[in-house]
Amino acid sequence: MVATALDLPAGSPGGSVELFLDLYTGNRPGIPAQAFMLAPEGAAPSLRAGLELLSVRGKCLDGPAFGRYVAELRAALRQAIDPSRIDVLHLQHLAFGATPALMRALPAHARIALVHGTDLLFAEGHRDQLRVLRETARASDAIVVPTHAMADRLLKLAPKTDHRKIVHIPWGIPDHLITSPPARTTSTPTSHLRLLYAGRLTPEKGGEALIKSLAPAQGIELSIAAPQSEYQSLAPLFRRAGIRARYLGWLRRPQLWKAFADHDLLVMPSTTLEAMGLVALEAQACGLPVLYQPVPGLNEALGASAAPTDFGRPGAVARDLQRLRTSSGVLPALRAAGLANARRYPLSATQAALHALGRQVLS
Repeated sequence: MVATALDLPAGSPGGSVELFLDLYTGNRPGIPAQAFMLAPEGAAPSLRAGLELLSVRGKCLDGPAFGRYVAELRAALRQAIDPSRIDVLHLQHLAFGATPALMRALPAHARIALVHGTDLLFAEGHRDQLRVLRETARASDAIVVPTHAMADRLLKLAPKTDHRKIVHIPWGIPDHLITSPPARTTSTPTSHLRLLYAGRLTPEKGGEALIKSLAPAQGIELSIAAPQSEYQSLAPLFRRAGIRARYLGWLRRPQLWKAFADHDLLVMPSTTLEAMGLVALEAQACGLPVLYQPVPGLNEALGASAAPTDFGRPGAVARDLQRLRTSSGVLPALRAAGLANARRYPLSATQAALHALGRQVLS
């Protein structure tokens, strides 16, 4: 039995949240766990079976307030968890508040830390988060990285980390999406290439780079599936660039999978790194080719199964889009390569590997 916590409000968008819910919640979770997220302000969304909420406010990153936040999380976790029922801790992220809180709430339990990517990014920019990351790396019995690139980045931030603790376990996508994806539309791009951006529009995801790169492109139609507030903050830039973006809303995953089937290309302009890029793998499983910036993590997960480009060079992106639109065999070849790549990453394999690692650290 695992105890794990993600200090994000229930209902938050993002690949880390979806992976967390896939692994630990539901009527028949792949990994039996007491799984916690934060209670959101206002009305709580409908919860997945097995997810518990912590009514702790004041999430922050630095200073004395961060220490108080961690202490309150620790107290809430101690009250909610019977230590005798727990075998191992799964520490989601090496930084942020839930990780030190869970370690302090159950100090005698074995610990497996899971790198998600945002922990590395925030540790680079926040002194307290770097301290927590290094403490977590030192105190964990094993550290799981979904790509080798995340191990390289971690060792730059915490060079004293014992290399023998680091275990490569790729993240996975739901098995049923690989075996029974939504039916694709039969439309073949001719006059326009139907592009889809799906995900957060935070700076590291490359929203502004996407706008600049698509401004000179011809023969495209762009759809955006993102949190509303993030889309609205970039909408004026889309208008100034003359890009007519169709906003789809922030889609639940089954809706997003159907949207994949109605487009010709997923665009991923991430600027810094991706732990793995689960949305790209889900798109590939649904037969949607991917055009991506080959940043660490994403390059490893996709490689030659997708089309790399440089979203920092608008002319290069326009040329690549023109080639994809007009060359009859390119998109079908990418579609076939993407399907083969997605089949390498079933969620069941991730669950089995984490189970095996848990037995290992307990032995």
